Amino acid sequence: CNMVLQQGIEIPVWGWASPGEKVTVTFEKNTASTRTGKNGKWRVNLPKMDYGGPYKMTVKGKNFRTIENIMIGEVWVCSGQSNMEFKVKTTKNAEAEIAAANYPDIRFFTVKRRVSKEPQENLDEGEWWLCSPTSVPDFSAVGYFFGRNLYEHLKVPIGLIHTSWGGTVAETWTSAETISQDPDLAEMLGKLKNVDMNAAKVGPNAYPTLLYNGMLNPIIPYGIRGAIWYQGESNASRAQQYKRIFPNMIKDWRTKWNQGNFPFLFVQLANFKKPVAEPSESEWAELREAQTQTLQVENTGMANIIDAGDADNIHPTDKQVVGYRLSLAARKVAYGETLVYTGPTYKEMKIDKNKIFITFDQVGKGLKSNDKYGYINGFTVATKDGDFKWAKATVINENTVMVTCNEVENPVAVRYGWADNPDDLNLYNVEGLPANPFRTDTRPGKTK
Repeated sequence: CNMVLQQGIEIPVWGWASPGEKVTVTFEKNTASTRTGKNGKWRVNLPKMDYGGPYKMTVKGKNFRTIENIMIGEVWVCSGQSNMEFKVKTTKNAEAEIAAANYPDIRFFTVKRRVSKEPQENLDEGEWWLCSPTSVPDFSAVGYFFGRNLYEHLKVPIGLIHTSWGGTVAETWTSAETISQDPDLAEMLGKLKNVDMNAAKVGPNAYPTLLYNGMLNPIIPYGIRGAIWYQGESNASRAQQYKRIFPNMIKDWRTKWNQGNFPFLFVQLANFKKPVAEPSESEWAELREAQTQTLQVENTGMANIIDAGDADNIHPTDKQVVGYRLSLAARKVAYGETLVYTGPTYKEMKIDKNKIFITFDQVGKGLKSNDKYGYINGFTVATKDGDFKWAKATVINENTVMVTCNEVENPVAVRYGWADNPDDLNLYNVEGLPANPFRTDTRPGKTK
């Protein structure tokens, strides 16, 4: 009980009974019947409904079951690694946030940790909770703040299905069918049958598919609007590979769910680690680049939080801003609103002697700098030998900055925010969203 079902699409309902048993599902005024297959599994699709509730569902076979307090609204899957797992009770202002969390129309479900060599169809346990000061402390903070922002804007019931595991790589959330087509990962599939699953419970990271099988497959094909994803830290040393792995994972989920190219929204890695004194290569910058390139996949959106990290903590506590920016992406990508949902994004470069002019998309009402240094921080330019030097930039019109460096007479490339922690970046749009890190060169970096 207490679940939220997705509005506006056929509602999949499934379960298990004796082989050949007739099962009838009644939900509001709609009834559907089917017979189970040889394995005892059954499924019906109920007609689409608009948001509302509470409703009651009955399932009748040899046994009879009633599910009560069901709402129809918007359902989102929340997945990834530890920054998605990060709980409301450990966020900034946690006490006040928890006290204010009276939202009975926001419901959430957390999938219990489970690894499996084979795709599982059922969940051992778990239940839907109404959002309250009692239930919210242990729920995903990013999921909650995302859902709360959506609820306050859409005014419809929100269902959040949280399935994440700290320290995990994207390929462990991907099915065997997709992994088998990746030359770098396919050979690991053959080793799975010999894996000690007790060891895997400690570190599912080392093997592909284990969490897809145990924590994602059981919730497919539950009707959803889309997914939010916060992950990448554990793939940072293999950012070039991630340019392939991550888009393939998104396509894999969409194929398995068979609900079209549903919106997939993700968080770009925050700034982290000690700021560097001199320009250098960066694993995290390359992973962010892989994430940016994934926006080429249809119906995706990215929340840039390059200004919301913590040099000393891989788990920044400001999850409110993460949820807010993901909700902006949802309003644009999933709900078709006309709004500025992301910060300035690199469009093109023009070089004129010692000056580089960078033009941006997604500038909204225009580029803006807080100008605390008298210039825009975080730019570097390259000599023809590939040496990068710190540069200064100024906004010259609503979508263009001019970059110069006294040490480089004939610059050939430019980078912005290219570091694990590009400290104190100060280029935004008027709407207050930070410019996305980028580079114009394609030289090999640190990652494979």
